[in-house]
Amino acid sequence: MLTRILIFLGCVAVFGGAPSLVCAQQNSPEKEQILWQKLAAAVNEVDSKLDGVLGVAILDLTTGQKYLLHPDELMPTASSIKIAILAELYRQSEQGKVKLTDFYTLQQSDMVGGSGITSVLTPGMTKLTLRDVAGLMVSVSDNSATNVIIDRIGLENVNALLDSLGLTHTRLRRKMMDLKAASEGRENLATPREMMLLLENLYRGKVLNKQMTEDFFNLLSVHKESYIPRDLPEAIKVANKPGELEGVRNDSGIVFAGKRPYVISVMTTYLKRERDGGDAITKISDAAYQMFDRLGRSSELGRVISLRDTGNP
Repeated sequence: MLTRILIFLGCVAVFGGAPSLVCAQQNSPEKEQILWQKLAAAVNEVDSKLDGVLGVAILDLTTGQKYLLHPDELMPTASSIKIAILAELYRQSEQGKVKLTDFYTLQQSDMVGGSGITSVLTPGMTKLTLRDVAGLMVSVSDNSATNVIIDRIGLENVNALLDSLGLTHTRLRRKMMDLKAASEGRENLATPREMMLLLENLYRGKVLNKQMTEDFFNLLSVHKESYIPRDLPEAIKVANKPGELEGVRNDSGIVFAGKRPYVISVMTTYLKRERDGGDAITKISDAAYQMFDRLGRSSELGRVISLRDTGNP
């Protein structure tokens, strides 16, 4: 059985002789820690009921506090790897190696399984900007569009970007729908912790300049069918990318929850039922949002002042 590691801020609690709770910041209010403990309990309950392997990494972008469960388990990314592909496209655009406004004419040879919208466009005649192609990669997870981007920026350059950020386990090892490569074991891989760190680095401007960072997250937050935002309020901006394979369900992104934005990466594999993996991600996402939303709207004592208040003491 995989060891459960729950990482918080400032302290270590020992249960049954094994460290299971670690904290990193000692000035965080005690009452906030109680909420983090309740989040941990909610995630553990989901984990206990899931017939499969679950990894979770959640980061408070305001305080730096983290919750981690099996954060370093290497798992297939499925389409979540497209976050890294998009980041390298924007990095090369910032460096002047490509332009997001460059046009690309779709070819019949670009078409692969899971092509989505590109499958109904006319090859040899449909002209899109690279940003348009990237939009198809993100919004409908179009695999043909993804391969066009990979060919343009270079698979090895995506991995070089990840290396530069110290993310040595996250790897783009094949193009989309390359079944031969997949059968040979060349799977696209990551860990929940590294997906979290990739998004944090992007958010903090360590990959792209301010303008590029803003446009990157605007594109990544385009509406899509996914697990993190499924039960969240529609008005909440969520910049994420889910991934699906047989036995695998993933979703990683940033939830811009008012004053307390946070990163969340939930990865599942060895699933007996894929639907259960998606439901697990949604439940964990909802539990995280409920906590961060309260923290963002509350005083240090937990008082929330909203339009519902009548002015009574």
